[in-house]
Amino acid sequence: MTRPPLLAVSLLALTLAACGGSEALDPSAGFGPNPTLPAPQISLFPRVNIAEAVGWPAGRTPVAAPGFRVQAFASGLDHPRWLYRLPNGDILVAESNAPPKPEGQSGGLRGWVQGLFMKKAGARAPSANRITLLRDADGDGVAEVKTAFLENLNSPFGMALVGDVLYVANADAVVAFPYQAGQTRIAAPARKLADLPAGRNHHWTKSLVASADGQRLYVGVGSNSNIGENGLEEETGRAAIHEIDIATGADRIFASGLRNPVGLAWQPDSGKLWVSVNERDELGNDLVPDYMTSVTPGGFYGWPWSYYGPIVDARVEPRNPDMVARALKPDYALGAHTASLGLTFGEGGLFPARYRGGAFVGQHGSWNRTPRNGYRVIFVPFAGGVPAGPPEDILTGFLNDEDQAMGRPVGVQFDGAGALLVADDVGNVIWRVSPRA
Repeated sequence: MTRPPLLAVSLLALTLAACGGSEALDPSAGFGPNPTLPAPQISLFPRVNIAEAVGWPAGRTPVAAPGFRVQAFASGLDHPRWLYRLPNGDILVAESNAPPKPEGQSGGLRGWVQGLFMKKAGARAPSANRITLLRDADGDGVAEVKTAFLENLNSPFGMALVGDVLYVANADAVVAFPYQAGQTRIAAPARKLADLPAGRNHHWTKSLVASADGQRLYVGVGSNSNIGENGLEEETGRAAIHEIDIATGADRIFASGLRNPVGLAWQPDSGKLWVSVNERDELGNDLVPDYMTSVTPGGFYGWPWSYYGPIVDARVEPRNPDMVARALKPDYALGAHTASLGLTFGEGGLFPARYRGGAFVGQHGSWNRTPRNGYRVIFVPFAGGVPAGPPEDILTGFLNDEDQAMGRPVGVQFDGAGALLVADDVGNVIWRVSPRA
């Protein structure tokens, strides 16, 4: 067996030692329109507190909120990350993981150490590069059809159907396929619509949503680093939402300064685009809270020079006070290091009326906070198109008594009957949450 160099072992020990630090705030302090933002705690190495991925024991499930039930809609998947509902009710699942990094862009010793911990968390398996179709024709809440719909993709993530064309956001491009209602497999070759920033792909997921008129696509592209440490030239076109013209493939930046914009969804009351964003790390247990926000066209949200508007990140050089002065404050904090990825808004008549128009958020869970944060699906009530209250648990119980991860929630999407589906990329399950009869 090849042993890591002594320096690497020393670094690993130092990284483990970094799990300590000052006492964390109550997690609730990092939620809402005005989260508590303590003084930063800058350390030489990242704080690490990985929940080892172990999967679900037989008969075990997450825990639904009172008044709801949870069941496995589909299981035996391969790292299911993102969900999309077709008009006929079929559910598409992107089974995907990070693409290989280009030669010389693995992040060196630091990247090697971080890779060890991500592997422990279940985030380093080869990508299936597949979109699977799930169909529940008899309406019993369990998909009886599970079939490969699209294969040989490149770390697919976001999906959007516009007319008879299905768009898929790969790690490096938006591609298009012809679609016919009811089909269970697409064999046609991909047509490239637009390239996307790729390369190192520190953040590789590319989310995707179409405009209501079907003329534009919006794509979330995460940063290539934590705070630009790989050079700002590598961040061209990144930490941004792109707007792509479907007719021509023309691409422009719609909003920027968003470190890792993942979930994209239209809020039904206001008609505004909302996004869930993973903020920067290595400033302590309680900085910086992830957030969701409505997206202002042309807006800049601070990364890498500042966070929550004008709060300067002193680690970033050179400083850029002009950009800091432009930075917009996000609408609603989602907790520090929660890795809030999935975002969808309540719809349909199955859930009680109070859930309609509110935000459902899949929190993948922290790897760098003590105690851990996230590992749940939450609901944030909205009124008049804006958040109107504290978060509420919808699905919990992803950690066992040994603090290991039996599952980690990612994408969230309502099915055709109005139940909430949750992609679990550690348990390899799609969970279905519905009101109890």
